[in-house]
Amino acid sequence: MSSNNQTYEGGCTCGHVRYRMTSKPMFVNACHCTWCQRETGAAFATNALIEADRVELTGACAPEMVDTPSASGKGQKIWRCPKCKVAVWSNYAGAGAAIRFVRVGSLDAGHDIAPDAHIFTSTKRPWVVLPPGVPVAVEFYNAKEVWPQESLDRRAAALQRK
Repeated sequence: MSSNNQTYEGGCTCGHVRYRMTSKPMFVNACHCTWCQRETGAAFATNALIEADRVELTGACAPEMVDTPSASGKGQKIWRCPKCKVAVWSNYAGAGAAIRFVRVGSLDAGHDIAPDAHIFTSTKRPWVVLPPGVPVAVEFYNAKEVWPQESLDRRAAALQRK
């Protein structure tokens, strides 16, 4: 993901919700919290954080928002296909609608996107082996210490627009 102008296509399983990310994500997290494990039915969720205005809908219909609880108590909004119910992205209270946490598994070439960091590893499944050299946080990290400056600048600009 070297070019900021790179695009990524994605969508749900049935194809009714399709979208395009118009640039590389700001950052990619693999979240190992038990909430993500439960919501995805997997050992962790991989989310590409990107400005909402850099995600364009290209399919037949828009995703529907489902309010769900979260460990923080502030909840999250999960955007799902109204037909097949596959989650395509989430919004969290801290960033509101300004930043989307795109489910990497919903990208057509999501298997090519590796996490920039692993978070909430205190509840990581013991059989998951984390790659060397990738930041690991027992709970969460300080973005100023982990994110590249370009991504921090993008995040700040997005939050000012919200």
